[in-house]
Amino acid sequence: MREHGGNLDLAQQRFGGRAEDWIDLSTGINRLPYPIGEVRARAWSALPSRAEIEALHHAAHHAYRTSAPVVAIGGAQSAIQLLPQLTSPGRARILAPTYNEYAGVLAAAGWDVQEVGELDALAGADLAIVVNPNNPDGRVFAPTDLLALLARVGRLVIDESFADAAPQLSLAPEADRPGLLILRSFGKFYGLAGLRLGFAIGNAADMGKFAAMSGPWPVSGAAISIGGRALRDDAWAETTSARLARDSVRLDALAQSQGWRLVGGTPLFRLYETPDALSVQEKLARMHIWSRVFAQKPAWLRLGLPGGEMEWTRLAEALAR
Repeated sequence: MREHGGNLDLAQQRFGGRAEDWIDLSTGINRLPYPIGEVRARAWSALPSRAEIEALHHAAHHAYRTSAPVVAIGGAQSAIQLLPQLTSPGRARILAPTYNEYAGVLAAAGWDVQEVGELDALAGADLAIVVNPNNPDGRVFAPTDLLALLARVGRLVIDESFADAAPQLSLAPEADRPGLLILRSFGKFYGLAGLRLGFAIGNAADMGKFAAMSGPWPVSGAAISIGGRALRDDAWAETTSARLARDSVRLDALAQSQGWRLVGGTPLFRLYETPDALSVQEKLARMHIWSRVFAQKPAWLRLGLPGGEMEWTRLAEALAR
């Protein structure tokens, strides 16, 4: 497995404790998740029907403000795994640094992969990939700039896994344009990563291929039940977005008190430059708080946002020590 956050098992091996003893801030997953509520027994015992899957698609249309075809999948990662099969291998360019699965998956499928640092450098690619907002530095790109790029590449993939709290950045409403493909993650903003739910949004031809590749039962009955309810809960989404915006400022203030510099981030995670990120990670880990470091960037430390007040207090105390 490539380097990722969420590797709490490694933290436990090195620093002890049960999983429930830890505050895992190594991911960008909302630590105050959507309330699951009641899930009917049928969701566990019966295969999902086409009608139920279509109802989930309609909920995604509502949440992502799009009328373009949608395909539910087992998390955005599942879409990344299928991406190389959409067309024959060619030249892929990825705006980097970013989520590291794209380069690995495409290269393994025979694509000629190049990582570039600027949006204009993606022009001419058969497949161009932009994560917006970007992970891990939170870099954002205007929808108008991305649409202009679309005319200069064969296919443009926009990963909007962290766009729920910044809907103004989303190109989902434009996703039926030829050559444009949008990927959305459900688990991060709604805090239910274990549900394994995501969506591909695009034109009818691409979504037909995605549907065929993902098979007749691409997501679970529980994902349909919980996901459909959450995606239609506008009040929860608005309240959560407001809280995350406030808490981002709160976390930045804690980091500033340590002398760290804000590199960037989103309302779900923040990226800081520290004197020695690995040393900071180990100090926090001794207090059973797990963070994310990057082998290629030894000064970078990424922190997700704590959940309730108890988590904020533990983090503040750990940093004070």
